[in-house]
Amino acid sequence: MTALPSYESVLLSPVALSGRTPHVDTGRLVAEMVPPPRFDGVRFETYVADPAQPSQAAAVARLREFARQDAPQARRRWFRSAPPAHPAGGVYLDGGYGVGKTHLLASLWHATPAPRERKAFGTFVELTNLVGALGFQPAVAALKDHRLLCIDEFELDDPGDTVLVSTLLGKLADAGVRLAATSNTLPGRLGEGRFAAADFMREIQGLSARFTSIRIDGEDYRHRGLPQAPEPYADEQVTRAALGTPGAALDDFAELSAHLATVHPSRYGALCDGVEALFLRGVTEVTDQATALRVVVLADRLYDREVPVMASGVPFDRLFSAELLSGGYRKKYFRAVSRLTALARDAAARGGRADAGSAG
Repeated sequence: MTALPSYESVLLSPVALSGRTPHVDTGRLVAEMVPPPRFDGVRFETYVADPAQPSQAAAVARLREFARQDAPQARRRWFRSAPPAHPAGGVYLDGGYGVGKTHLLASLWHATPAPRERKAFGTFVELTNLVGALGFQPAVAALKDHRLLCIDEFELDDPGDTVLVSTLLGKLADAGVRLAATSNTLPGRLGEGRFAAADFMREIQGLSARFTSIRIDGEDYRHRGLPQAPEPYADEQVTRAALGTPGAALDDFAELSAHLATVHPSRYGALCDGVEALFLRGVTEVTDQATALRVVVLADRLYDREVPVMASGVPFDRLFSAELLSGGYRKKYFRAVSRLTALARDAAARGGRADAGSAG
């Protein structure tokens, strides 16, 4: 059985995410388009390239160049004579899970010589949520004066998103906004396996033309030299741990899954405000696609905020059904499994340190 930390004699009162209904105004949505806390301190210098994967070091070099080209003297030189080195309007980091694409994207955001309010960083879902909250033209107006827009986890999930994002990025690029994105799929193949793309191929091809692709090879760093995902705990262990942890949220998985359907995904970050650790009882296999996609968004927000997750029930590598993992959204589900596994390891590591500290 997995070791548990020692607890104070005074029990605490954890919150329940399923009991929260946060309100987020549009100003916060725009202001929070910055790298999440997990990536606030990353830089190109802190990216550890795998010597066995030369494409990783090459990607760092190309992104450093891309950031330098936004310097004032570079912009003046482009205006006078030569076109930019990336005439398509941006760079596109393509690679598998956990090779450090988000680390590099956030490093680019930090390295770009522009005020924080003139550069934006968000996931694809956060970008579409911003448009949903503001409206299309106000969203264009809010972003058109930016020098850089970074889009993490770029995926086109349905025809509506295809048209929406293609049109938005086209208008922003035309306004001079430089674009950078990450994905597990080359831009020319976005949308494959999701829907009948024939009517939307023109949109996808136009979107692809906006980017120069940079391939990053390698294995998932979250699995590189790390222990296997911890086994789930018993319900009573999860409850006991939550009662002894400051800033804890304690939820039954079924109740939380149902509650997520009542909260707009743009508010999932606010749902986690002030939460230092999440304790989940009774995790079960998810078979419903709508529920699964909401769990993916929550997993992203937890991972961004480095919130460890201690859970009972099925292990996270069995969270999504085989049918879901073989469907069109499988990349999202695999990403969520990878991230939840990392957070479960964080929870186990914290417990192990507490035990060691109380053992003698």
